[in-house]
Amino acid sequence: MCGIVGYAGARPALGIVLDGLRRLEYRGYDSAGVAVVCGEELLTEKKAGKLANLEKVLAERASADPTGCRAAGIGDGTTGIGHTRWATHGGPTDRNAHPHLSPDNGVAVIHNGIIENFAKLRTELENDGVTFTSDTDTECAAHLLAAALAELRAAGEPDGPALLAAAMRAVCQRLEGAFTLLAVDARVPGAVVGARRNSPLVVGRGDGENYLASDVAAFIEHTREAVELGQDQIVLITPDSIEITDFDGRPASGKDFHIDWDSSAAEKGGYDWFMLKEIEEQPQAVADTLLGRLTETGEIMLDEVRLSDQDLRDVDKIFIVACGTAYHSGLVAKYAIEHWTRIPCEVELASEFRYRDPVLDRSTLIVVISQSGETMDTLMALRHAKEQKARVLAICNTNGSTIPRESDAVLYTHGGPEIAVASTKAFLTQLVACYLIGLHLAQVRGVKFADEVAAVVDQLHQMPGKLRELLGRIEPVRELARDLKAEPTVLFIGRHVGYPVALEGALKLKELAYMHAEGFAAGELKHGPIALIDKGTPVICIVPSPVGRGMLHDKVVSNIQEVRARGARTIVIAEEGDHAVVPYADHLIYVPRTPTLLAPLVTTVPLQVLAAEIAAARGHDVDQPRNLAKSVTVE
Repeated sequence: MCGIVGYAGARPALGIVLDGLRRLEYRGYDSAGVAVVCGEELLTEKKAGKLANLEKVLAERASADPTGCRAAGIGDGTTGIGHTRWATHGGPTDRNAHPHLSPDNGVAVIHNGIIENFAKLRTELENDGVTFTSDTDTECAAHLLAAALAELRAAGEPDGPALLAAAMRAVCQRLEGAFTLLAVDARVPGAVVGARRNSPLVVGRGDGENYLASDVAAFIEHTREAVELGQDQIVLITPDSIEITDFDGRPASGKDFHIDWDSSAAEKGGYDWFMLKEIEEQPQAVADTLLGRLTETGEIMLDEVRLSDQDLRDVDKIFIVACGTAYHSGLVAKYAIEHWTRIPCEVELASEFRYRDPVLDRSTLIVVISQSGETMDTLMALRHAKEQKARVLAICNTNGSTIPRESDAVLYTHGGPEIAVASTKAFLTQLVACYLIGLHLAQVRGVKFADEVAAVVDQLHQMPGKLRELLGRIEPVRELARDLKAEPTVLFIGRHVGYPVALEGALKLKELAYMHAEGFAAGELKHGPIALIDKGTPVICIVPSPVGRGMLHDKVVSNIQEVRARGARTIVIAEEGDHAVVPYADHLIYVPRTPTLLAPLVTTVPLQVLAAEIAAARGHDVDQPRNLAKSVTVE
C-alpha cells in the first residue's frame, strides 16, 4: 500500500526521504510528495503519478530558485517526511497527494490506511470554519493535529518535540480505523512523530539520526538496526532519541531487531524485472523456508507457538483464510491437510469470511495466510475468529507484522523481500509453509509417525534442486509467451491440486498482461465453460502425475482431448516421462517428477514465467501492474 518515510538527523533530509520512497516503489502507488522543515518554514511538494514526476518538479523548483531553502533540495533542512499514495478517498490527483497541511502551512501529515470516521470529523471541522482542499480522509488528521497543537500552546505548553507527541496522542484518540500517521511541525524542527493502529510502521535506529518507515527497505541503506512498534503506539524521533508511548501517554517500548538482509536484496541483480529475479530466487526461498524445520527427533518446528499439542489435538475443523495468490496456496493446502490429517478443511476468501457468519468455536483452527502480515481483509477475519474463541495460526513473510503478533502461532516463510507486486516466491514459500503445518498437525494428532513426516520433508528438501533444474531449461516457455502476446483470451484447466494452479496461472496473466484469463476445474468444462473454446483458443492444461493417480491423470487427458477436438491450442504442463499426453499437446512443457501433493511447487513456475514474459512482450510494467498494490492494508 502507501509508502511512508520519515527522517530526523544532521544530513539534508530530502535526498534520504526520496531514496527511501524509491525503495518502497514496489508497494504500488499513484502519487508522491515530501515535506521538509527548513529554518522556520515547512516546504512541500507533491505530484500525481510516479516518483519521477515529483523529482522533475523539484528539479524545476531548483532551477527557478537555486539558493536558499526553496531550492530543489529544499535547502539544508534536516527533518522531513515523504509519501507514496495508493488512492482510497479521492482520486489520484495532485490535490489528493500527501502531505496534507494545516491551514497555516505549519503542520504536514502523511497517512497510510483509512480513517473510518472521517466523514463525521470532516463535518465537525467544516462547521468550525475549516476549509478542505482535498477529498481525502487524511486531511482531517492534519487539521485535528493543528488544532491540538494550538490548544496546547494556548495552555502554555512550550514548543518542542514533547508538544508534537502530545498533540498526536490527542488526535489518535479521536480516530477510528486503520492508520499510520507521520507528522512534522515547522515550529518543532528536528522531530518527526509517528503513530500506528492496524497499519505498519517501523523505526530505524542510526547514529545521530533516526528513521521512520512503513518498511525497513526504506532505510536499509543507512542502518540495519530497527525497532518494531506495537499496536496503538506513538513514536517520536529526533536525531538523538526514540521515545515511544501508547495513545494515552504511558511509556511503552518497542522490540529491537536486526535486519538480516542488505540493500542488494532489493535490487534487480541484472534482470530486466524484479519479478524475473524473484522467480529465479525461488529455489533458495523454498530452501530457506525449510531450514531448521525438522528436529533430530523428526518433529516439525514452527516459529512461534502459543498453542499446546493438546490444543491441536482438539481441533475438529480447519479454515484457511486468505486473499488472492495466498488464497490459491490455501486451496492447494486443503488437499494436503485433509489427506494427511483427516480433519475437514475449508478455504475461505478473507474478504467474505466474517460477513457470512461462519460457525466457529474453540475447536476450530483458523490458518491465515498473508505475505505482508498487514493484509486488512485477512486481519479482520483473524480478529473475528478470535472473538469467536477460535485458535489462529499465521503464515507470513514479515517478522513482527500485525497478523503474526495477533495469532496464537506463527510460521514465517523466510522468503526474503519480494519487490514485484505480483507474487511469485511468496506463493511457493506459502505452499511449503502449508505443507509443514499439515505435517505438524498430522504428527501431533498421531496420524503420521515421525519417520513418515521426515519422508515428506525429505521430498520437500529435494524441491530446490528440482526448481533449479526447471528454471535452467525454461527458455522455451519464454519463446511461447512471445508467441501468445496477441491472444485475447487464455484458459487454464486442472484437477485436484492442478485446479488451484490453474486459478493462480490465470490470476498472474490478468495481473501482469491485462488479458482475459480464467482457470477452471477440468471436469467442469462440459458444464458450461467449454462454450468459450474457439479455433485457436490457447488452453493451458496442468496434468497430474500418472504415478499413483492413474485415474486422475487419465481424466485430465480426456479433458485435453475434449478441448482439442473443438479447436483449442493445447499447452500441456506434465511431468517428465509422461508420454500419454504427447499426442494431444500442441506445446509440451515438462516439469521434474514430483509427488502429486507437492506438484504445484513445480507446475506453477512455468505459468509465472509465461505471464511475466507476455506482459513484457505487450509493453507493460511487469513489476508494477496498473491499479494494484503490494500490501493491501484496507478492506
